Amino acid sequence: MSSSSASSVSSALTPYGWDDAWAEAFAPYEAEGLLPGRVVRVDRGQCDVVTAGGMLRADTAFVTPHDPLRVVCTGDWVAVEPGGNPRYVRTYLPRRTAFVRSTSSQRSEGQILAANVDHAVIAVSLALELDLGRIERFLALSWESGAQPVVVLTKADLVPDAVTLAHLVQDVETSAPGVPVVPVSSQEGDGLDVLAAIVGWGTSVLLGQSGAGKSTLANALLGEDVMDVQATRDVDGKGRHTTTTRNLLALPGGGVLIDTPGLRGVGLWDAGTGVGQVFSEIEELSERCRFHDCAHEAEPGCAVLAAIDSGELPQRRLESYRKLLRENQRIVAKTDARLRAEIRKDWKRKGAMGRAAMEAKRGAHWRA
Repeated sequence: MSSSSASSVSSALTPYGWDDAWAEAFAPYEAEGLLPGRVVRVDRGQCDVVTAGGMLRADTAFVTPHDPLRVVCTGDWVAVEPGGNPRYVRTYLPRRTAFVRSTSSQRSEGQILAANVDHAVIAVSLALELDLGRIERFLALSWESGAQPVVVLTKADLVPDAVTLAHLVQDVETSAPGVPVVPVSSQEGDGLDVLAAIVGWGTSVLLGQSGAGKSTLANALLGEDVMDVQATRDVDGKGRHTTTTRNLLALPGGGVLIDTPGLRGVGLWDAGTGVGQVFSEIEELSERCRFHDCAHEAEPGCAVLAAIDSGELPQRRLESYRKLLRENQRIVAKTDARLRAEIRKDWKRKGAMGRAAMEAKRGAHWRA
């Protein structure tokens, strides 16, 4: 590729996240005459790819492995054939980050939602009571993906007063250590400048349940009505899936946004590190426990239980931590025989402890 051609590719694709590192990674495919591009939408084996020459449609038949985590995904940088009918995506470049969740199927397969993401924007509607456990679940997946999470509290104009809004923000901040929490009203424009500054570089993926106001938020950031918006139900605040595919859009002030359909289920997928990041205060307390394998249940010298007794740590946080750890452990155990054996061993140990406690209780009863 000549220097003028390289300059043309760079200027055309830079708004979509192209940089020198991507150009270097693409060099072997450039030598084969393939075109670089970024996937903006995937639908039934076909994908729309933005290239230096404009948008084109390509077939992904050459990149259809048995592993569902290796299929072409919105946000991927790909090598596309320069011509042909149909055109084909030959491969995608190694991903820097990937947002993956567990599917709701019985097989609990992983599903990749977006690739090469810098920010995971978690939209939470203030039209409903906050579900802190769900927010923590999204956060765990976000940290595990390698992206920086941001919690956006949408529909802030529905909160009756500033004091109440401040308390809601504080509740979320307590459950999201190290994460920006931004209250936003797309209708009034409040908070949009703060969010735009955060997502003004790199790639951001917009996540949340149906009715969370994601499409309205996307339109506000884009400055035009690109995404369809549907009203939510007054009964439960839920909406229909306005967005049915994942779409990548360049923001006018810089940065790229991937809008996603509303997620009913958000299962963890090998997110142990992410869970630890969300509950970093519990992880730090654990280091002060008397026993290195403390389960924080009834062990003497447990720093976590001491923090609960003193009011330093909310009981809800510990329960949520345990729940997400158990769920993640079950998912990982499906493909890790050693971990399955450890889980069975732990169950037997706890069962033996329970039986011993019951025997001791019965013995005390008869002696009385």
